Amino acid sequence: MNGYRLLSEEEIAALKQNGCWAEDWTNVNVADDFRTGCLKNVNFYGEVNLGVFDKDIETSRGFFRHSGIHNATLRNVTIGDNCLIENIGNCISNYEIGSDCYINGVFTMETTEGATYGNGIMVSVLNEAGDGNVVIFDELTSQLAALMIKYSSDKEVFGKIKGIIRKEVDDFCEERGKVGYGVRILNTAEIINTCIDEGTEINGACKIEECTIVGSDDSEVYIGTDVIIENSVIAEGSSINNGAKIENCFVGEASVITNGFSAENSIFFANSFMGNGESCAAFCGPFSTSHHKSTLLIGCEYSFYNAGSATNFSNHAYKMGPLHYGVLERGSKTASGSHILLPANIGAFSMCMGKITNHPDTSELPFSYVIADADGTHIVPAQCLITVGLYRDIRKWPKRDKRAMLGKRSIINFEWLNPFTIGEICKGKKVLTSLLNSADENTEVFEYNGCKLNRRAILRGITLYDMAIKMFIGEVIKNGSLELPETHTGSGEWCDLSGMVLPVSEEESLINDIKEGEATTVLDILLRFKNIHDEYSKHCQAYAYKLATEHYGLESITAEDMDMIREDCDKALHAWINAIRKDAEKEFALGDVEQDVLDNMLATLDKEINEK
Repeated sequence: MNGYRLLSEEEIAALKQNGCWAEDWTNVNVADDFRTGCLKNVNFYGEVNLGVFDKDIETSRGFFRHSGIHNATLRNVTIGDNCLIENIGNCISNYEIGSDCYINGVFTMETTEGATYGNGIMVSVLNEAGDGNVVIFDELTSQLAALMIKYSSDKEVFGKIKGIIRKEVDDFCEERGKVGYGVRILNTAEIINTCIDEGTEINGACKIEECTIVGSDDSEVYIGTDVIIENSVIAEGSSINNGAKIENCFVGEASVITNGFSAENSIFFANSFMGNGESCAAFCGPFSTSHHKSTLLIGCEYSFYNAGSATNFSNHAYKMGPLHYGVLERGSKTASGSHILLPANIGAFSMCMGKITNHPDTSELPFSYVIADADGTHIVPAQCLITVGLYRDIRKWPKRDKRAMLGKRSIINFEWLNPFTIGEICKGKKVLTSLLNSADENTEVFEYNGCKLNRRAILRGITLYDMAIKMFIGEVIKNGSLELPETHTGSGEWCDLSGMVLPVSEEESLINDIKEGEATTVLDILLRFKNIHDEYSKHCQAYAYKLATEHYGLESITAEDMDMIREDCDKALHAWINAIRKDAEKEFALGDVEQDVLDNMLATLDKEINEK
């Protein structure tokens, strides 16, 4: 009985005196130092194992009460040392409860046959009407989820990944629900088939069913008032509060779901914040944010995203069903009242405004304004490169990473000018140049993928894209060696797997290893992601070196070439900072920005230049 003993006749008599009752007293086992005085009005069914109750625990700040069990029915339960459990309306059944827990005012807490604890559930992300393309479980990361979605139509690859995850889920599935050390569960109606790690507090929830809550001492989880969570996994450091309703979801590290937000078949990763609105079939990568009641996120993939009020996505096009989806690449925003009719693909760090109904693909025109009006959809290419909003965003994200050091499972590359975004910028420069070359000099309005661009905006966009390319090349290679990079890996195309930037060749190598049975566990895949990310600087150097030779028409880079590259980088950086300065001053001129806010921004910009 793992250190437990049977109750003595004297102890049974004392427990009866305290209003306790047992279906069979020989099935009640206790620790050696067990004391009967700490139990009152407790009913025992099945096998129950009890620890000691010999110290006080803190039930609210500064208020300590002695551990024990009062007014509860227990069935097939193991309870660790020094817990305080009281006022259980129905019962606690089939649970293993760790030491130092405080459970008060719970109606029902039970594990039933066939419980999955939310692990292994298939979720239909992006395509709401699909068969399911992401398996949620407690080790899911944004990269693994993105990989599943990307290869969901490849039956061999998706089947292999799904099989690897399901094996892990089956191998570690518990027969009973577990509650970790020091968990607090208060004033909650139902907890069914849920595993709860240490570092978790649940206070005032309505219902939590078929869930895993992954907490820790340094990365606590809080679930609050009127919350309903079903068939979901909640990761470290997350908070779900104020009437939020979650079904078939994964809520990643340090994410917040609050203020009546409703989420269904959606996944949220690393530092996402969702309040007031709703989501369905949404892939919300790191730092996805929505604050407003009238905002609906549906059928799209996001990361580093900010949704304006009344943002709406429509996944019905011509009424064949809610099966259309789109991508807003990293750093994109939607203005208040935006409406995007899917499918659509919006390039990185772009701003969408108005009702966009023409299904645009602007992935090769990143950092753009995409504006819809009665006259159609207009693109102002590269304009977001020189906004004070971009400058503020790219500096705030690293500071707002609330994950504990050991809880950073999803990989985030915070570099805004990286081989992926620069690759799109290079394509954008070619697109704009090609548009100009395709018409005579009197043409003022051009069309691209169903959108309109004017000549002045195209010329300005080419200049701004060129500025960004020079900034990137200079920043990456100006302190490096003049020698050819030690590896060619990274010199080709790159991709963005929901926060992680990597060479396409490395992703293809991983996929091949999964197909060939070289990567056979979840840990194998996650370690590959980590190893690729650890080589980012080396691979980025290879990309920048090749880009520099192409951009400047060089065979190799000499010392004189390096001087030119540094000079171009410095000029581009000054031009960028000066443009940001003008944008900040323009906003200040509106009249409601405090002088010290502007002064602090300008001082930060000056420091940026001086430190280079």
